[in-house]
Order: sequence, then C-alpha cells, then structure tokens
Amino acid sequence: MAERWEPAAFKARVDEVVRCHVAAEADELTAVDPALGPVAEQLESAVADGKRLRAAFCYWGWRAAGQPDSDALVRAAASMELVHAAAVVHDDLIDDSPLRHGRPTAHVALRDAVAHHPRAAAGARSLAMLVGDLLMSLAGQLFVTSGLPAAYLGRARPLWAALARDLVAGECLEILHTGAAPDTAASLKVVRHKTAKYTVEQPLLIGAALAGAGGRLREGCSAYGVPLGEAFQLRDDLLGLFGDPETTGKADADDVRGHRPTALLAETWRLADDGERGRLRELLRPREPDGDALEAVRELMRRLKAPDRVEAMIGERVEDALRALDGLNLPAAPATALTALAHAVAVRRS
Repeated sequence: MAERWEPAAFKARVDEVVRCHVAAEADELTAVDPALGPVAEQLESAVADGKRLRAAFCYWGWRAAGQPDSDALVRAAASMELVHAAAVVHDDLIDDSPLRHGRPTAHVALRDAVAHHPRAAAGARSLAMLVGDLLMSLAGQLFVTSGLPAAYLGRARPLWAALARDLVAGECLEILHTGAAPDTAASLKVVRHKTAKYTVEQPLLIGAALAGAGGRLREGCSAYGVPLGEAFQLRDDLLGLFGDPETTGKADADDVRGHRPTALLAETWRLADDGERGRLRELLRPREPDGDALEAVRELMRRLKAPDRVEAMIGERVEDALRALDGLNLPAAPATALTALAHAVAVRRS
C-alpha cells in the first residue's frame, strides 16, 4: 500500500479477503446439505457491505508501531470485520430490527426458509443466531490462519478475549437498561462497551500488539480509541432517528420502538421538565409508535436541543482523540491516516 492513505483501495483489499473466506465456508456449509443454502446466503450477505473501519484501525495500529504493509496483516485485520458482522446479526436479532443496509435482516430474510415450521418466526430467529455464531467462529479462524507468525498472534490473544467480553457486556447492559429511567452515564457505559471498544480501541490495540508495540503506544491507542469509538456510536444514535433511511439503510424507528437507552434519549430526559417527561412517556408507551408519535419525539428533542448536546459530545470526543494522537508523535503515514479516520467516524451520513 502506498504511504498515502487510500481508503477505497484498502477497503477493496479487505473486501476481497472477507468475501473469499466466507464464500469458501458457505460452500462447505451447502455441501453438508443443500437445505442449508438460505443459511449460507445470509452468511455471505452479512459481510457484503461495510466501511471496513475496524480493519483499518487494526492495520494502522500495526503501522503506528513501525511495521510495513503486509498482506498477512490485512488478513488478520479483516477478521475484525467478521467480528462486526457477527455482532450486527446478533444485535439485529436482539433489537428485532427489520432492515440493515437497505435489505431484510437475517432473522427476517430466513423466514421463507422455515415457512413450514410450526413457529416460523422463532425458527428464523434461531437460524439467524447460528449465522452470527458461525461468523464469530470464522473471525477467529481467519485471524489464526492470516499468515502472521505464531509469536505475533500470541501477543494479541488476550486482546481477543477482552474484545469478546466487552462486546457481550455492552450488549447485556443495553438489554438491562432498556425501559429503565434514562440516564446519560449509564447510556455512555453501554456505548463504550457495546461499540466504542470493538470498533476503534481494540482493533487498534490488536494491530499494535501484533507489531510488538510498547506500553506507551498501547496507552495512546486507548486514549485515542475510546473517545473516538464513543463518537462513532453517538453519531449512530443521531442518524438512527434523524438520518435518512435511504442513506443509513436502517429503519428510523428502531431506537424509539425498542425504548433503547441511547444517549440521545437520556439527554432529552435530562433536559426535560416534568411536563415534557410526561409527554415523552406518553409518546414512547405504544410498542409500535406511529409516524406522528415519532415526529413528536423528534420535535421534542429538537426543542430541548438534545441533538445539539449530542453533537457537542461527539465534537468533544473527537478533539480528545486527536489530542491523544498528537501526543504520540507517530510517523507521517499512520498519523495522517488516523486523523482522517477520526474525521470520517465523526462526520458521516450512514
């Protein structure tokens, strides 16, 4: 790869690795029995799209430690995208989300495959859960067969355990806090563990660990990665309710319908008076809020300037991340790339 950061070229490299790896596994699956075809299709669909940010952070963690471009490292970095694909399938299942990237989510798409099942919806959900499980297994397989020396891989193994633990902890915390009184601190803890760590910090740390980075660089990776990962999810919160579904590829009612403990909802609650809180409770009470209720929630949030507050939180976190990055005095290529990635995470429409 050229020293200049070329996101499209890097994405193409990662896409090729991910798609080939998963296509081979899909073929093995259908070889067991042709009836597994719909499951194999969802396996491939789960990795068909994506910005490949997690792979990029892993790659630049490696480069930040002074290592050169490496096809083996790109393969290892691509495994981060399979972790993400697994997390997305499970998250959509937990949240009962109907759309992802403008297509039916796995548990929706698989209903046709079990139309004969006495509990078709439950059967489809079970199949989707297993698709997510297999994707997580494939992530580990791709990582260990990347071609990097075993000693390098061994340095990163504890971080894999931390990644899985934090991801599960964040998902569990979101479920436990759903429907409870909105609280910004609790919402930010969900953000940190469910998304921030496995999106930025841990891929960056894994890349750095593979390269043999010392303690100072690892500390800098965390100081950059945690706030930037939080900014990423806070942007998702805003896009989830105020973004264009044609651009985001996701339903715009999911967070409200699921009463999810987002920072956006928590800030709205914090800023509201007793009357506004009563109105918010009323609007959120129906399991399936209609379009008028959703627009009323948006209007209340705008009036209280909750989206502005979340925008400010995003800006603060990006500034913290860039300040940490500046303190590392990295070589030009990783410094430039990580700066560009920070801005790409914060300013996006999907």
